[in-house]
Amino acid sequence: MVCLIEHRTVPTKDGRHPEFGMTPDGPESAPNPYRVGESLRHCNRPEWGLGTVQRIEPARHGGIVDQRLWINFSNAGMKVLLASLGELERIETAAFVDDGHTLADRERRHEQGWLGQIARRRPEEAMTELPPAASDPFASLRKRLEFTIGLYRFEPVGAGLLNWAVAQSGLSDPLARFNRHELEQFFARWAHQRDAHLGKLSQECRNEPGLFESVMRTAPASAHKALRKLHAGR
Repeated sequence: MVCLIEHRTVPTKDGRHPEFGMTPDGPESAPNPYRVGESLRHCNRPEWGLGTVQRIEPARHGGIVDQRLWINFSNAGMKVLLASLGELERIETAAFVDDGHTLADRERRHEQGWLGQIARRRPEEAMTELPPAASDPFASLRKRLEFTIGLYRFEPVGAGLLNWAVAQSGLSDPLARFNRHELEQFFARWAHQRDAHLGKLSQECRNEPGLFESVMRTAPASAHKALRKLHAGR
């Protein structure tokens, strides 16, 4: 993805950009600016993996100061994004790599011995569990609902299935470990849990009138279809 920007300036000898009064990655470049070397992830594209900021240029977007970021993602390569449009989240590298959710995380923890063998024999557990953020007890109901709705961008067909498998497994090439039929079976079980969790969140939203409706306005058609199916089964 390459985001076009409206304006670029040439820095002075000291690295400052006179129009914006800032350095490329200095504190005046934008509110809470990003810096080279920071670890990020794209909230709507977790399958891209961990990203590291490689380069920064100042920019303007919609009349406001912005940053143009070159980010190298572990599973997607280099992406050029505008900071204000990138849906980026700062993360602690250790927390992202060792959160324990993906199959790769579990196997890294137990590479040797009988625990490692069990992890390899029972990959379905890691491949069918929802990401922890969907039920994080420290997150607000809105955050949990928005995250769960975001999971409906994954589809069990074409590239959608592989994108899901990369995000869920933590493996850069899931097809080197599983065949497509196995991935389809894993996805079906994962999607069943996703739909059930969405139904549970819809019940919780009864205590916050209007919340569920406002979030569902931008939900993909597959999320609405899942809800209709849940309601029809009651």
